[in-house]
Amino acid sequence: MIPELVSFVTRREGRKFRRLNPTVDDSFISGEKLGGGAGISLYVHIPFCRSLCPFCCFNRYLFREDLARRYFTDLKKELDLYIGRGFDFSSIYFGGGTPTVLMDELAGFIGYLRARFNVREISLETTPRELTAENIGLLQQAGVNRLSVGVQSFEEPVLKTMGRVNGPADEVKGRLLAAEGRFDTLNVDFVFNFPGQTVAQFEADVAAFKVLGIDQATFYPLMASPHKQDALERRFNRVDNSRERQFYDVILRELYHGGYKASTAWCFSRGQHMIDEYIIEYDDYIGIGAGSVSIVRGNFYVNSFSLDRYHDLTGAGRLPIIGWRRLSEKENLRYYLLTKLFGMKLDTAEFHRRFGNGPGKLWAEMAFLKTFGIVSGDGTLRVTDKGMYPVSVMMRDFFAALNTLREYCIEQQI
Repeated sequence: MIPELVSFVTRREGRKFRRLNPTVDDSFISGEKLGGGAGISLYVHIPFCRSLCPFCCFNRYLFREDLARRYFTDLKKELDLYIGRGFDFSSIYFGGGTPTVLMDELAGFIGYLRARFNVREISLETTPRELTAENIGLLQQAGVNRLSVGVQSFEEPVLKTMGRVNGPADEVKGRLLAAEGRFDTLNVDFVFNFPGQTVAQFEADVAAFKVLGIDQATFYPLMASPHKQDALERRFNRVDNSRERQFYDVILRELYHGGYKASTAWCFSRGQHMIDEYIIEYDDYIGIGAGSVSIVRGNFYVNSFSLDRYHDLTGAGRLPIIGWRRLSEKENLRYYLLTKLFGMKLDTAEFHRRFGNGPGKLWAEMAFLKTFGIVSGDGTLRVTDKGMYPVSVMMRDFFAALNTLREYCIEQQI
């Protein structure tokens, strides 16, 4: 009952992020007003892939070298606009798409970042196909600290259903082991509760990961938007969220209670490692690239998803933002609460520092979380064992709501 209730509330709140004002107030986007941008991370979206996975809701395009090279030039133009507004980024996250799809441009862009900022950490996504000895060396030279590899599954029948082309499982494992120890953190991404995937297959994936002895794994539940879910069900099988708890219990049993630290409700590490969720580590973030979103002091900004429109706007010296929403006070507080719970703890002193008061304004939410044992503690509220799955459900449904926005923007080429 508790997961169903938090699911309903989170979906209701997440839908509000889709109500965008096309008349954008970007006056809040000022590094000078925000103390030089300290405490703000930078997300860089590279939307190109060599093949398109049917379950992915992010903005992505089939790789074309001419478009990709133009795109990296446009990224620099957008970045320069933020530099002109006084931002100074030290934490960078590259997502996609497949950021490593054009390594010379990627390395050049990282060099462009390092020449302008005192970069402290870089996290970057890739795929098993891109995890070659040459690319590993180039990423090391570029100073990538955390490399996240989207394996999704080692099970061939599951990969076939997903439409993924990773290569033989033994070869993928060999590539992962070749990258282990070459970065501060190596992470492996998995998907669970995919249509047709069995709990036994997922257990085999978790067991295989543990045998490899790699630093970290992140497990993503299927987060399809309604239209994407319809398409998946037509192509594969029914998306059945009633099974999801069985998959999550495997994670809790084998990792959370098996010597791994929960960095988020989805990410489990051996020891202290970087995580992929910049929304947890940083209260505000700027997203650059086609289809990126930003959160700045309670303002939600959405970039153009169209490569051509993105090119035209950056070429004209304009931020490529096509939609904006000023979150209400309650929406802002709830978003902050959600992201901190996802990161396993809420520091009430930090809450007060950011908002000028404690979490008492969310008295109903706090009473619910404590009454049903989702969190415990006073000064620092920590997610309990019992609260792990409800928090996972909350974040799944929030991202699913954002995926609906992405899907609309992609279809309309906004």
